[in-house]
Parts: sequence; structure tokens; C-alpha cells
Amino acid sequence: MKSRLCPFSALIFAMLLITLSVSCSHPQQASSEAVAKVEPTETARGPAPTQSAGIPANPAINDSQPDIDGNHVMQYVKEVVAFGPRPPGSSGHAKLEQYILSKLTGVDVEQDKFTAQTPAGTFPINNIIAKFPGKKDGIIVVAGHYDTNYPLPKTYVGANDGGSTTALLLALADHFRGKQLNGYSVWLVWTDGEEAFVKWTDTDSLYGTRQLAQKWQQDGTAKKVKALILVDMIGDADLDIQRDTNSTPWLTDVVSQAATDLGYQSHFFQQTIAIEDDHIPFAKIGVPVVDLIDFDYGYNNVFHHTPEDTIDKLSPQSLAITGNVVLRTIQLLDAR
Repeated sequence: MKSRLCPFSALIFAMLLITLSVSCSHPQQASSEAVAKVEPTETARGPAPTQSAGIPANPAINDSQPDIDGNHVMQYVKEVVAFGPRPPGSSGHAKLEQYILSKLTGVDVEQDKFTAQTPAGTFPINNIIAKFPGKKDGIIVVAGHYDTNYPLPKTYVGANDGGSTTALLLALADHFRGKQLNGYSVWLVWTDGEEAFVKWTDTDSLYGTRQLAQKWQQDGTAKKVKALILVDMIGDADLDIQRDTNSTPWLTDVVSQAATDLGYQSHFFQQTIAIEDDHIPFAKIGVPVVDLIDFDYGYNNVFHHTPEDTIDKLSPQSLAITGNVVLRTIQLLDAR
């Protein structure tokens, strides 16, 4: 939600020619398609960014200034959506899996494959994990889903919902490839089976991350994860990432500081809502999580899960802003 000038106040201003400006907020409701995924809890403006406990002011960072190229990310989005719809089990999904793997040559890659039982039948699911080692003991995970809804019209390409996050993770892989990370190891996770197959419920959604969280809890990986940063629907040209009440508060504060450090605070946390997304299974096992999502895609979220979710609704600037805030967040976490 953004503060806008009220039409009536603007008219009074023009007629009286005085220096009076009045702004008003226009809360926007989630679309009926999204009710199962998000329930607005508060439409008031979130708190101003503050210095988070345990985070040094302007910490000395050995890594370079965040420099994600939005046009580079956008090119990846175009190549991703060229595969068409990408629900699990489809040819588009299989082609995208191979495409992602082809972009990770020379990287330590793990594939977490399994068969999911869904209300629509059984489907192959594959979480793709790219690992970039660091000097500190611990892992920072950046995750985002690469699947699209099942089923949807052949004209649906999921440019923002699925495409933008797949592309941003590929750009982050390019950023980390070949570097010796001075901080924690970074794992990039392309999650699968995020979308519901019939109707969003606790059991018909988040197939990949429910499996992966359970696996990491059992093998001890979860205890090594210092933070999980989820990105979802972050390409919207009118970028407005909400504060999620299901995210870990202190980690949300770190993101807020990162956005402020880079001058992007106006794009973050102006609205507070509760999001059910791929971070939930990890939160349930005690992993600190934050969901970076712009769940206001078009007026009243009108483009979400429709054939209108196309490239022309996205902006290279929004992709760069999100990517750079993620990188700055990692730097701040490394400095803790």
C-alpha cells in the first residue's frame, strides 16, 4: 500500500492555491483467489526502520557493494517464461529444470527429488540447491519457487509468480560463482511444488519445502541455517514488499536496515499482512525466516494467477532492488 494524494484534496489545493497537501491511504484487499494464501491483518503503515539489536551500524564489509543488474535478471525472466506454463509433471517444467541446471555449471548442486501425493494425483517434485561455501560456520539460504500453477490456461506464463524468483536466483548464482565468501555459506534453493494443485490448504501446497524442511531437520542441516530469505513475486513494476507477520521479527528488521542502507526503504514494509508461503515449513522447525513478497500485483492483486501475469508488468529496477537488498541483508548477517 502506498500513500496517495486524495483527489478531493488535490482539487481544493488547485482552487485555493494554498500550500495545503493532504494524503490518504487506500487499503487494498487480497483477491478471492488469494484468500487461502494471505489474510490481511493490518493495513496501517509499518514502523519506521530502526537499528536492529546485534547489528553494527555501517559494519565493515569485505564484500563488494551489491550490484545486481536488473536487465540481466529480466533477460533470465524472458528465457524462463519462454517455456510457457511450468507446473510439475509438464514438459515446460522439465525443460526449466534442465535450464536451471545448465546455468549452474561448476557449482556444487544437489537435487532433492521425490514424488508428491496430491489431490490431482502423483507428481515428480525437485528442489534444486546450489551451494556456495563461506569461511564462517553456518548457512544463509535464499529460496524461491520455480513452478507455476496446475492447471492453468496455456497462455499463462507466470512472469512474476515463479518467473521473477527463478531469474533472480540465477542472477545471484552468477554473483556468487567463483568467489570465496568471507561470511556464511550461501545456498540458493529453487523450490518446487509451491502452488496448490486443486485448492490451497495446509496439505495441498508447499510440497517441496515441506519435504525439504523435514529432511533438513532430520539430517541436522536446519541447525546450521542462520537465516532463510524467501523471495516471491518481486518483479512488479510498482514494487511494494509487505511486512509479513509469519516472518521472524529480528530478521525482518535486518532486511529493513538493508533496504534503508541502500535507499530503498520506500519499497519495503509499508503494509503488514500474514503470508502463507514457502518459508512456513522452515519456521515451524525453528529456522529464522523472512518472506520478501509483493502481494499487491496490479490493483486489488488482479494479475495474480491469471494470464495477465506477463513480462510487461515487470521492471528491471524492481528486480535489481530486491536482489541488492538480499545481498545487503547477507552482508549484515555476516557481520553479526
